[in-house]
Amino acid sequence: MQYDEFITSVGARGVPREEADTLTHATLRVLAERLTGGEAHDLRAQLPGELQADLIPPTPEAEPFGPAEFAQRVARQAKTEEADARQGMVAVLATTQDAVEPGEFDDVLAQLGREYAELIGSAR
Repeated sequence: MQYDEFITSVGARGVPREEADTLTHATLRVLAERLTGGEAHDLRAQLPGELQADLIPPTPEAEPFGPAEFAQRVARQAKTEEADARQGMVAVLATTQDAVEPGEFDDVLAQLGREYAELIGSAR
């Protein structure tokens, strides 16, 4: 999937086009904090080049936090309301699922947990 196609897909899931770019980068940066370094690397390799730097984890260890904290972190990074960040987060994760090999996203969901899988399922 190309970068423009990725951003268009995020927008098609209810995120205004002018916010889709910012929310995509913010969500992937927070996702990098949530995944182990190896998993972030594997996921990064399958995304468009313009998004790969966002998936470089700040530490090798994954930080354990749930969807509410994830949305709060996205809101801070994107400088937006938490409700908008949550909608963007779900749209970006669902688009990421579409953009990579199915087995790769299964590995991501294994680290994120069931509550994330349920959120992403609601955006499909």
